Amino acid sequence: MQNSNKLLQSIGIPFTALLSVIFGLLLVSFPIGVYVVFETDIGGDINYEYPLTHLDIFENTELFQAPVDVSIGDAFVALWIFYLVVFVIAILGPKHAFLKTLSPIISYGKYDTRPNYMMGITKWFSILILVSVLINYVQEGLGLEIIPPLVENNLIQFFYVTLAPLIEEFGFRLILIGIPVFALYSNKSSMKYFIRCLWNPSTLDLHDPKKALLLIVFVGVLFGFAHIAFGDAWSVGKFAQAAASGIILGWVYLRYGFVASLLIHWAMNYFVFAYVNFISQINMISIEDAFSHSLMGSLEILILVSGVFSICILFVNRFFSKKESSLEV
Repeated sequence: MQNSNKLLQSIGIPFTALLSVIFGLLLVSFPIGVYVVFETDIGGDINYEYPLTHLDIFENTELFQAPVDVSIGDAFVALWIFYLVVFVIAILGPKHAFLKTLSPIISYGKYDTRPNYMMGITKWFSILILVSVLINYVQEGLGLEIIPPLVENNLIQFFYVTLAPLIEEFGFRLILIGIPVFALYSNKSSMKYFIRCLWNPSTLDLHDPKKALLLIVFVGVLFGFAHIAFGDAWSVGKFAQAAASGIILGWVYLRYGFVASLLIHWAMNYFVFAYVNFISQINMISIEDAFSHSLMGSLEILILVSGVFSICILFVNRFFSKKESSLEV
């Protein structure tokens, strides 16, 4: 175990520096999003005053184009406040604050992300990006491209990708994973304990995690299928990437709780599109060209390097913990 600590300590400073930079970029995405929505022409012929009920998500309902005085800008503000509150929760808890959790890694090589949500979020976000890029690279080599849905308006698209993490994490993680896991492993029936376990399933005693892991894989596959099966969906090439993301998000939810899975999903959607739309508006280029901009390339490299570090640390911890267990036996 001493060798493990020395190895982790040797990479602790660069690794924590990477996680801190990612944390800073996530935080800065809030004001960048505000600027993009309220100070640019991202919507073209519409702006933040566009009535919320005119969105196609309300089509075929009584609310569609109803005279309700709520704009897409109001909805953005509500979402920003909600995500910011969750973001602060992630910085402060569940046991230690973000900066306090960094110190033992730098000083002693003691690596444990569970005392703080944000540590787990930055680590697994970088791993998820790395896995997604690798899947995309392999599929492109096989001639299978990932083609996004057609977008009529960039402002509306930005709103949808901001809203999606909340809806999808509630449905795929809380409902499809949280409730079945509670039914499988709980020995209590109080409402308070039920809500606590939905918030963080690690509260449960997962004495035999095989059933929970199988459920995570199954829901992850459903998550991938949902991205290609309904309405103006992604191309078939998105399935593997989305399914892998769903499995990782499910694992994160099981280990760290709803705060972590929600903010990682938020980072995959809002964070990326905040910077892409910012680059697009500042340089007056298309969204497609903005994804190829040097700034986005630099951000991707930063996150990919962090993902490689994160996976290496996971393997080092696992190797030395197994070695220590075998010595004790």
